[in-house]
Amino acid sequence: MPLAPRYLAADDRYESMTYRRSGRSGLALPALSLGLWHNFGDVNPFDNQRAILRRAFDLGITHFDLANNYGPPYGSAEENFGRHLARDLRPYRDELVISSKAGYDMWPGPYGDGGSRKYLLSSLDQSLARMGLDYVDIFYSHRFDPTVPLAETMGALHTAVVSGRALYVGVSNYSPSQTREAAQILADLGTPLLIHQPSYSMFNRHVELPEAGHDDGENLLDVVEDLGVGTIVFSPLQQGLLTDRYLSGEVPADSRAAVGHFLKPTAISETYLERARALNEIAAGRGQSLAQLALSWVLRDERITSALVGASSVAQLENNVAALDAPALTAEEIAAIEPFAVDGTTR
Repeated sequence: MPLAPRYLAADDRYESMTYRRSGRSGLALPALSLGLWHNFGDVNPFDNQRAILRRAFDLGITHFDLANNYGPPYGSAEENFGRHLARDLRPYRDELVISSKAGYDMWPGPYGDGGSRKYLLSSLDQSLARMGLDYVDIFYSHRFDPTVPLAETMGALHTAVVSGRALYVGVSNYSPSQTREAAQILADLGTPLLIHQPSYSMFNRHVELPEAGHDDGENLLDVVEDLGVGTIVFSPLQQGLLTDRYLSGEVPADSRAAVGHFLKPTAISETYLERARALNEIAAGRGQSLAQLALSWVLRDERITSALVGASSVAQLENNVAALDAPALTAEEIAAIEPFAVDGTTR
């Protein structure tokens, strides 16, 4: 079999992408980052993965986000990314920000899940081996674990940095109060909390809501702003609900809703359709697709460093990146969106 031609990155890859500083740190991330949660497991065509990664970097996407259990099967997204890195992106390693996470189930038994020091550092070592890396740029605690002292979890992140296995650390799926406590522990250790990775979209606005059971009224965006922590959001398209995939009311056989793992067919409700179609009309008035409007809306807030997008094709990736070419949303447009951008809108 002939060898594939050597990849040479586009000379103009930095000319059009927007980069935003992560909080008050020195690290800038592209406004859109590529998430490998879906489409990069062993069940996905390897050549398609390769084409998406190459095109992403050519478009100025320098940040690739993974986790230990991305696939399927678990670990395969990191393994496949490692192969693509070795084939194509290794000469550009110092131009890349590569992140991984640990916190959800990865292997059997009491040491393959959660927030313990043993699990986090063992998982990080495995992730580095799968990707063929000496270090990741960002290592996350993927979730808060109430069964483990937070000082132990944050201590493991600190160890990841001082041992040279990570340059920065972050948290994901932490509440406002948990984020404050985590940042304080890390600051006392001498390792800043770089970034938080929550879900956020027009249909999932929990980061704007005050934390239940707390009288201070703070929401997550208030906290990260005060702490100088960046925010990179996942699922800005709400698992495909903020695309044109379901606007007809039908559930395509190859869609995420049809598979029913993270998104159920019941999400395609009349309430959802009414709001999604209204938002689609607003998008059309701006010359955008619904997905592009959803990305413009998330990025309207300067506290959002980057939005993670997945892509099943080069065309889908290019469509998402084109959202950055649109003018910023006006106050009038944001007001028009507001009645339809309702948290939990599929209920």
